Amino acid sequence: MDLVNPRAMLEQARQGGYAVGAFNIHNLETLQAVVAAAVAAGAPVILQATPGTVKYAGADYLVAMARVAARQAAVPVVLHLDHAIDIDLIGTCLEAGFTSVMFDGSTLPLEENITRTRQVVAMAREKGAAVEAELGRLGGREDELAVDAEAVYYTDPDEAATFAAATGIDSLAVAIGTAHGVYRGEPRLDFERLQEIAARVNLPLVLHGASGLPDTAVARCIALGISKINIATDLKLVLAARLRETLAANPEETDPRRYFTPAREAVKETALAKMRLCGAAGRVQT
Repeated sequence: MDLVNPRAMLEQARQGGYAVGAFNIHNLETLQAVVAAAVAAGAPVILQATPGTVKYAGADYLVAMARVAARQAAVPVVLHLDHAIDIDLIGTCLEAGFTSVMFDGSTLPLEENITRTRQVVAMAREKGAAVEAELGRLGGREDELAVDAEAVYYTDPDEAATFAAATGIDSLAVAIGTAHGVYRGEPRLDFERLQEIAARVNLPLVLHGASGLPDTAVARCIALGISKINIATDLKLVLAARLRETLAANPEETDPRRYFTPAREAVKETALAKMRLCGAAGRVQT
């Protein structure tokens, strides 16, 4: 099948009490690894590209690779633009064929965030794509996005309900104590806040910054209403570690096919484990 809109996929996860894994990819090898994991798991999957990855690889290249993978896979595959601030870039990705986009207006005042998010929703509807937005602000670093601890604030449940109703978004990313990048200590998540948001917002909820979280915390977030789990750093760490290991053992190796093959397999195994943790494995009947 071709790339799909994730709206139905995420609603099924919400109703079924599991989450769909959303994995940041950066090149051919990481894209292949994540899709191969989804096929092995029998799980729906979301491929994510940050604005930095779009600038690095090109929107058309990413769509072409993702479409080939989706057409060869027996599971539904989404291509999603993650944490975009530039509306022109969102338009470029929608024109290229992304089936989902995220407008990150979390640094904006609420009313301005609503206005711009509604603009993106209108753009996406014309292309048959879904929209994710964010309310609240996560700390840490993700691609070109960096937020200091002082700038972090959690999602307000009442504002979340107002925002969801006013914008017409398909999913909402919430801030409950997770962070992008590598954690410097064990994160403390506000599960009560998450439960309150889920009770007020009739939409799939998204957890960013899931890399490095204890499995028990991820499972509890899903039980409380999270339907999409974002994984980026965990994949980058295992990819880099396996590349270093392979090249250290074979310092004269110059063939990228030989050192990327074990790295790709390591990414696949990590993604597969996350899909099982999310409860998404076996959800696709092939």
